[in-house]
Amino acid sequence: MKFKSAHKIDGLIAAAFTAYHADGSVNFEYIPKLVEHLIDQGVKGLFVCGTNGEGLSLTIAERKAIAKKYVETVDKRISVIVHVGHTSIQDARELARHAEEVGADAISSVCAFYFKPATEDLLVASLAQIAGAASSLPFYYYHIPHITGVNISLASFIPKIATNASNFAGVKFTSSAIHEYQDGLQICADDFDMLFGFDELLLPALSVGARAAIGSTYNYAAPIYLQVMQYFKDNKVKEAQDLQYEAIKMIKLIVKYGPIPAQRAIMDMLGFSMESARLPLGTLSLTQTGELKKELEDARFFETLQRCINSLKK
Repeated sequence: MKFKSAHKIDGLIAAAFTAYHADGSVNFEYIPKLVEHLIDQGVKGLFVCGTNGEGLSLTIAERKAIAKKYVETVDKRISVIVHVGHTSIQDARELARHAEEVGADAISSVCAFYFKPATEDLLVASLAQIAGAASSLPFYYYHIPHITGVNISLASFIPKIATNASNFAGVKFTSSAIHEYQDGLQICADDFDMLFGFDELLLPALSVGARAAIGSTYNYAAPIYLQVMQYFKDNKVKEAQDLQYEAIKMIKLIVKYGPIPAQRAIMDMLGFSMESARLPLGTLSLTQTGELKKELEDARFFETLQRCINSLKK
């Protein structure tokens, strides 16, 4: 069984962060508030326990509990894609089976990144094992070479994984190589999804045919990107370029302060208490948070966000 056009994804998917209590335990009470916020902001899905959710810093039990809570809270109003990647293929399979049991809409996995697959065939074999543990769910390979150190040729990889994993549905492509992403779009055609994963390059991705994107900044800035997408659809190229650059100015600041800690601080600014990320990630000091907020205000980020919220509600 292949998951073709009926499972095509459009729009923005937010890569959800994980909130904690002061003692470091997972804050499950945060999830319903975030879900309602994101549905209200217009996202089409959630990517759970991925990079921004610190999935690889969570225990298996925590990942299962988080996935279950998101699926129950969303209640099929938008899609929930559960990231099940792990350095252990067996643990990834266990997480995949659990995602299927609790009613997730799809699963995704990075490749093993400590003992890395030395060949494309080993990569495909590993991913097929994970996908096969939840064969009723669409499976997306999470391609993030700057983290895993594993790169692929989409031209050879996609046919192989589609042959070996009947539920292969596409690729979450988190790389700045737009030409490789465009290559993937052409190879996937109408059969599979190419979900774009670099927020700062959303507009270039749209220009080569992107239909869906997964990103961290969509947690708090989705209206900006949705307006970019609308401008692009309406052939208002200059407006789309200008607004995309407003997002880039924000992204340059979060890179300056550390991507995940800075974004968690922005979530705090917007009323979503996150507490500190888990080690080895850190958290911004009060001084750093104040400096980040001042720089965001100077860049008129919050004004731009509110303007886009108002525009989309018209």
